[in-house]
Amino acid sequence: MAERLEVDICVVGAGPGGLLVAAAAALLGQRVALVERGRMGGDCLNYGCVPSKALIAAARTAALARSAREFGVVLDEPRIDFARVHAHLQEIIARLAPQDSEERFEGLGCKVVRAEARFLAPDELEAGKTRIRARRFVIATGSAPAIPPIPGLAEAPYLTNESIFELDALPEHLLVIGGGPMGVELAQAFLRLGARVSLLEELALLGKEDVEAADVVRQALRRDGASLYEGTKVKRIARAGLSIVAELECQGKGETIAGSHLLIAAGRTPDLAGLGLEAAEVAFSPRGIAVDRRLRTTNRRIYALGDAVGGAQFTHLAGHHAGIVVRNALFRLPARVDERALPRVTYSDPELAQVGLMEGPARARHGSIRILRWAFSENDRARIERSCQGFAKAITTRRGRILGAAIVGAHAGELILPWCLAIRRRLPIGAMAQLIAPYPTLGEINRAVAGSFFTASLFSERAKRLVRFLASFG
Repeated sequence: MAERLEVDICVVGAGPGGLLVAAAAALLGQRVALVERGRMGGDCLNYGCVPSKALIAAARTAALARSAREFGVVLDEPRIDFARVHAHLQEIIARLAPQDSEERFEGLGCKVVRAEARFLAPDELEAGKTRIRARRFVIATGSAPAIPPIPGLAEAPYLTNESIFELDALPEHLLVIGGGPMGVELAQAFLRLGARVSLLEELALLGKEDVEAADVVRQALRRDGASLYEGTKVKRIARAGLSIVAELECQGKGETIAGSHLLIAAGRTPDLAGLGLEAAEVAFSPRGIAVDRRLRTTNRRIYALGDAVGGAQFTHLAGHHAGIVVRNALFRLPARVDERALPRVTYSDPELAQVGLMEGPARARHGSIRILRWAFSENDRARIERSCQGFAKAITTRRGRILGAAIVGAHAGELILPWCLAIRRRLPIGAMAQLIAPYPTLGEINRAVAGSFFTASLFSERAKRLVRFLASFG
């Protein structure tokens, strides 16, 4: 006989966004059911941000060892123990897992149900042998790897982010389909750990990012030894003994490339299969669940957040969504999603970070704009650490309102934060230019790029005449 639960709020999906809502609701004294069919912590902890950044950290350590002689430290070529690298990834996941564990959430007062959820009605769902009725539901089911319809792919072994971190032996030659952030990050990491890598992209590498910044990353990949195939369509995948063969078409010409492993990094799609959203009276499409700016679905009892609603798919956006849902569903405040200051980072080396509008959209919306740049090669800390690749760029209106920023260089993901605050608070460029930054730091680049807005007027002929006039008074 099915167990029946009556709760105030039922969260479907124990990834970052769902866990934040469940924890907040429980701490506020609500009766909470948390349903998860897979691993607690979701994609981010188990298959995404955590293992990928742990792999990147290992790869960066190997790259630092190779470049140590530039600092007068002579090291032998690093020997990569890939089984130990794999163990490192699993150790990091294990260290972080207790924060997202079933035990922790049961301790907070949540009823955790480890089963697949399916809606039976607008106010009821089934999860295994449990039926749950709730005043409010939150769908936080995340996303799954998008698998492109390439002939032969279904018959060939391939990896996704859900399986590549299980490898305990280094691929000899990794073929990567997809030149977005995930494909670029993993391609570079495996390169630096000693694999051959061929990166296949139908359009342009990092095609959604700032063009100039993406080119800095492109050149870094080439220096690391990547074989880049841009503007290349994968026509077919086939097995040939122990190899995986990709038939390519580039500018009307055919080519064949063989590798030992194949990684599909062609984006992600909302994971909504089997949820029974029709019974819940929730509108959805292959792009995700339809929501308003308060993250309410077409059924006002049900909210959706994170990757399940489509659009930008970031853990930090799911966290922002969780706060919006808590304010709406629990405090009944009309909070709305605001993505104006949403940062996005590609964790390559150098990193590429962006926030706000880039040049094309900024011109389309505001007409005349100012583009400000400052090179890392002009920053003393970057020179000291021999990390001179890249630049910082800010985009403003003619009057100095900050519209967007892009940074490609060392620690760009950290350096983008002041620009996020500036855009969020609608600060003028002068606010950034007036910062007192500690010396020597990479952070000085933000003040420098902002200060360049005023350079022309500060040292203009008019300013010189003013100074001469004031000097005449003694």
